[in-house]
Amino acid sequence: MTDVQNVTIELPCEAYPIKVIGDAGEGFAELVIATVRPHAPGLDPSTMVLRDSRNGRYQTVQLLITATSIEQLQDINSALRATGRVHMVL
Repeated sequence: MTDVQNVTIELPCEAYPIKVIGDAGEGFAELVIATVRPHAPGLDPSTMVLRDSRNGRYQTVQLLITATSIEQLQDINSALRATGRVHMVL
């Protein structure tokens, strides 16, 4: 098993995956894209993968961004959590 604490990310990383888990509902994917885009201007919405939970209560939106810094990733996390619909950012 890999020790997560010893995993490093080489930045910039062109295809860095971000998974966002939140309350399912109309406009969730658009909300995620609109929230991430100011922090990742080169975001290509066509990379989005949308999945519903088994019971349909939650949705997962996965996007690929160009990660340029730890601060950028922290800002994305904070902005997504501030929406009130996001439960987890991976």
